[in-house]
This record gives sequence, C-alpha cells and structure tokens, in this order.
Amino acid sequence: MKVDEPSYREKVYELVRRIPRGRVMTYGQIAAILGEGYTARTVGYVMHGANETKLPWQRVINSQGKCSTGKITLPVNLQQSMLESEGIKFNAAGKCDLNTYLWFPEGFEDQEDKSISLFDH
Repeated sequence: MKVDEPSYREKVYELVRRIPRGRVMTYGQIAAILGEGYTARTVGYVMHGANETKLPWQRVINSQGKCSTGKITLPVNLQQSMLESEGIKFNAAGKCDLNTYLWFPEGFEDQEDKSISLFDH
C-alpha cells in the first residue's frame, strides 16, 4: 500500500477521528498502531495533506508533546491554541504532558507504558 493511496490515508484519518476532545496521539504512535507500511513521517505527510474539515488534525502532535504545524498554519500557534481550547495545558517550552493527555484506542492500552517510555527520552 502506498502513502498516496486513498485507503492508506483513510486508515490514518479513521484513527484520528476517534481521538477524544482534550486528548492527543503522536505521529509515531499512530504509525505503530496501524502497523507495517506506516511510519511517523508518512503519518505526518498524510496529516499535513488532510483537507477534511471534520478531521481533528490538531490532536496529532510529535513525540516530544509539541505541535509540529507552526510553519504551515496561520496563525503559527493555531494547533496549540486549538488544543488549549480543549483543555490541554502546555508549558513555556510548548510541550504538553503526554503522561496526562496521550490517548490509546481500546485494545492498545497495554502498550501505554512502553510507548510513554519512548516519548520520555
């Protein structure tokens, strides 16, 4: 399956649509859940190319807990502002606490500790 194929993109969008308000997932986390053929980079590519108004794109952030859209959105802090309006708190460095806000779909909760340890490095 190729990143430009609609079915490839739709799998990413389907998962992103499930992220609840006030929670986030990371590009790498989405790639790990979707499995072979998905990487953090390809998930980012898909998300940055999304043109769906109903897709909560702002809920996908990088593995450091930061927003990665500053150079492609106006205003530059649009993503962080949207997340803050959902109740997510960011520190002065622009990071949110993944231990608090990271969301795992049902069936993937058991990967929580493993995933968080990767993000904390």
